[in-house]
Amino acid sequence: MKLAHNVKLSVFAHEGEDLRKISEALKGLCPFDLEKEKVDLKTSVATGFQERKITIFEVFLKKERQTARFLRHLKESISESHLNLIRSQAESRLDSELNFFIRLDKAKLLGENRFYLTDSGDCFHIKISLAAYPANRDAGLKVVEEWLKQAL
Repeated sequence: MKLAHNVKLSVFAHEGEDLRKISEALKGLCPFDLEKEKVDLKTSVATGFQERKITIFEVFLKKERQTARFLRHLKESISESHLNLIRSQAESRLDSELNFFIRLDKAKLLGENRFYLTDSGDCFHIKISLAAYPANRDAGLKVVEEWLKQAL
């Protein structure tokens, strides 16, 4: 069963942070080689508060084999208690366009290589465009539940 049309991964790197380490961690969220899969790591620059430079790294997964492998890896890497938290918060993590959002703590991922849920803005952003039919909230929530139920 197809769970997602696409997945967008992104992270902001603030001035003074290790850009290479952050971009490598973003690539490391995917359980496959981005180059071999012909997936680009896009980089852009924005200006933040007090004219500080922010580098934005983005990866966009659109092939079903990529999204399925990523979602399996994400589920395997998140603790059972955090999977339960995702389940209990599913309604608030889903927008009207059937995008499902998860944030992973940047410091824990960089320092401990742990997938740890957070509500803070200093994080790795995951936006999952759910493949739900019909395209409504109930069907989207069923897709999330199906993903959480799947055997590892």
